[in-house]
Amino acid sequence: MRFTSLRTPLLLGSIVAAATLSACGGGGGGGTPAAAPVATMGTLNVAMTDAPACGFDAVNVTVVKVRVNKSSTAGETDSGWTDITLASPKKVNLLNLTNGVLETLGQTSLEAGQYNQIRLVLDANTSGTANTVLVTGAKAEQPLETPSAVQSGIKLNGSFTVEAGARSDVVIDFDACKSVVARGKTNYALKPVIKMIPAAINGIKGFVNTALLANGVTVSAQQNGNIVSATTPNASTGEFFLSRLAPGSYDVVITANNSAAAVVGAVPVASTTSTTTLSTAAAPIALPASTVGTIGGTVTMTPPSSTEAAYVAAKQSFASGSTVTIKYQGADLATGAYTIANLPVVAPQYAVYSATLPLSFAASAGLSAGSYRVDASATGYTAKSVDGVNIATANATGVNFTLTP
Repeated sequence: MRFTSLRTPLLLGSIVAAATLSACGGGGGGGTPAAAPVATMGTLNVAMTDAPACGFDAVNVTVVKVRVNKSSTAGETDSGWTDITLASPKKVNLLNLTNGVLETLGQTSLEAGQYNQIRLVLDANTSGTANTVLVTGAKAEQPLETPSAVQSGIKLNGSFTVEAGARSDVVIDFDACKSVVARGKTNYALKPVIKMIPAAINGIKGFVNTALLANGVTVSAQQNGNIVSATTPNASTGEFFLSRLAPGSYDVVITANNSAAAVVGAVPVASTTSTTTLSTAAAPIALPASTVGTIGGTVTMTPPSSTEAAYVAAKQSFASGSTVTIKYQGADLATGAYTIANLPVVAPQYAVYSATLPLSFAASAGLSAGSYRVDASATGYTAKSVDGVNIATANATGVNFTLTP
């Protein structure tokens, strides 16, 4: 993916001021790369954004520095690293970075050329306060266990170009929902799920009915049932913005507790600078009320993994051929147990995208009430599915999976 040089604007929020920075050489024998003539130098600016978390009021990570290298295979101590080191470690609540909001991490001068690796380095959680979570309804933050990889940096592969005499922007998308996984009843661990996304502002926007806002609304853009981007609406206005999407066609899924889901199919994103509107403040998207149920069980990974987490998704398919994820949950790292709660029994309402608003939603044909396909997956293991899991009359328990490579 190539990231063009531009000055990044923000919608629905403003860029947090950049920290004071200093650039320094990488580890090992590389040191600071040899000084290049000014004419061959450009500027790299790095910012971070986030998808919403599941069941948390805060997910805090403390960033120490960002490292970049032209080689996608460079190790921690190899040569060629340039570091963007914050003047002091910066604690960021990822849940403040939805709806297109960015947190600027800093910038540095770089030799012009293509770079193929970024590492995000977090502070070690030695005191238990650098990286924390606040569980919804709790009064105090809890330490977030961090892997040893935070010392060498969380690795992101992807290409971006620094052009001579220009500023190039890279945005790191930190998926808090997938990145925080339970380990036992009271402990939480960081299993980082992050990626590079385009800096140019574009995407899909709209409004949900403000009456829903107290019920945990989530809006996601999906392709083939996989969540590409997700956000939560503005807590006062109900406005949402799914930003920085690659051009293409998306299914937009809106969920809330105690409500049926709404799905808008075949939503186009025409270019890296275009924005598609699904609804307005005068005619926001509303969701029908629904009874809810849960699906639960265990995921066993054979052989066990000390580095990977398993995720379970409850999905539904439509006559149009689209399949979407309604909700998903990470399995407990210690026990493999999972519970996907607040799944609606009433089938989703569906609308095909139209430029003429408001959209016309209708009850989904061909879907049995409370019927789901449940998928389990983990990196390095073969995904498995169970069809026809039904919660119309009772919660579904014992939906178990054994994942093998």
